[in-house]
Amino acid sequence: MSNSLSSQSVQKSIWFQIRTNLSFYVLIAIIIGICLGYFYPAEALKMEIVGKTFVDIIKIFIIPIIFLTIVLGISSIGDLKKVGRIGIKSLLYFEIVTTLALAIGIVVALWLEPGKIDRTGLAIQDASKFTKQAGSSFNWFQFFKTNSTLQVLCLAIIIGIMLNYSKHRIKAVHFLGKISHYIFTALKWVMYLAPLGAFGGMAFTIGKFGLKTLIPLAKLMGCVYLTMFLFVFLVLGSIMRYSKLSIWQYLKDIKEELLIVLGTSSSEAALPSIMRKLEKMGCSKSVVGLVIPTGYSFNLDGTSIYLSMAAIFLAQLYNISLSPSELGMMLLILMITSKGAAGVTGSGFIVLASTLAALHRIPLEGLAFLLGVDKFMSEARAITNLIGNGVATLVIAKSENEWVKP
Repeated sequence: MSNSLSSQSVQKSIWFQIRTNLSFYVLIAIIIGICLGYFYPAEALKMEIVGKTFVDIIKIFIIPIIFLTIVLGISSIGDLKKVGRIGIKSLLYFEIVTTLALAIGIVVALWLEPGKIDRTGLAIQDASKFTKQAGSSFNWFQFFKTNSTLQVLCLAIIIGIMLNYSKHRIKAVHFLGKISHYIFTALKWVMYLAPLGAFGGMAFTIGKFGLKTLIPLAKLMGCVYLTMFLFVFLVLGSIMRYSKLSIWQYLKDIKEELLIVLGTSSSEAALPSIMRKLEKMGCSKSVVGLVIPTGYSFNLDGTSIYLSMAAIFLAQLYNISLSPSELGMMLLILMITSKGAAGVTGSGFIVLASTLAALHRIPLEGLAFLLGVDKFMSEARAITNLIGNGVATLVIAKSENEWVKP
């Protein structure tokens, strides 16, 4: 009898945990959104405002959270040499890992040949707005000008350093700490709307593009998802293991953020909460504040994989054989142009168009074939970007002894 009661209490406890877990409701919302988009596409299109509004609300929190986290982190770290060391280490890590992601994308695309399909069955859309913006060179000034995250990052670093030398540092830190507490409390309440945001984003995507658009380009989608899966578990997993951390535990800890990104197709929707989550995992506020915002501009692993695979896909689609030197040139160009993918509207396509224009070998109009399924691959890009930035933060925090096991 006691065993039966014990079993029932365990089952009730598990069910209670499921019912009170936000990720459970986000997952249910995504499934409902897919069903609505598939069976009632006209109604699903009206749900765009729901998903867009949620992402827009989250974006309101991004700037103040980044600013406060960095200022508080730097003003409390004391050793400004350490701040500079963390910044340099982060940029070096980003360049190595994103270059590796680009190379893996090229290698897998050459091996699996996703572009070896019949072009006549592909849906063609207007890609002129992206090709018109394509340039053969990367403009760092324009990148900084259009990237509010980097602007706030630089401003916060300057103010954080100034506070270190101010006689009012303790009062300022106390005041900013209170504001940070209130903002994160407000964010906690806003996150309860995540299921609505995920529902609206997924319903609109399926309703507008339809699952049938996946069929002609299923091979490309399969290759992209497979490559990102391998990158996360083999490359990022190895980096985590080298740092004596577990990729599985990390993914388990951020499951809510992953589902939010899956539903909204936006890694920005999870930026504030992933910063708070990493602090709870044991990373110091200063490392989180420096690495995550910079990573959102310079450490786009998923985007890097997609860009290199998409370029090879188009070359194969037009039966264009690229020489080793041309592949090397593509890698070098993407190493530069991919850094602009964070701060430009229609970023992925503009960056890809810029790369193709610089190569002078692959027709720019080939982008029209990708537009139909790009939305379905944006989830994979955003999720991989989110995972990659979290891994970078954990690894750098541990290497700087700025990580405490919770």
